[in-house]
Amino acid sequence: MKIEYDPLRDLLYLWFGIPGEKAARTATVTAGVHADFDRSGRLIGIEVLDASAVLRQKVQFEVQLPSLVGDAVAA
Repeated sequence: MKIEYDPLRDLLYLWFGIPGEKAARTATVTAGVHADFDRSGRLIGIEVLDASAVLRQKVQFEVQLPSLVGDAVAA
């Protein structure tokens, strides 16, 4: 996991995949919070716009992830 913050744009990005990996799909989770997914539907990152304002509040949201039953059994 990698966390990046851009103070000029007040943008926070949490990388769960490889930093710099391009998203195949982006979903709005809540106003100002976007989840990026790869081609397989795996969550690769979360972007928070106006991060300083958003993070002053209690932030809670849910992202529905695809079932990885086969991967869990193999691990």
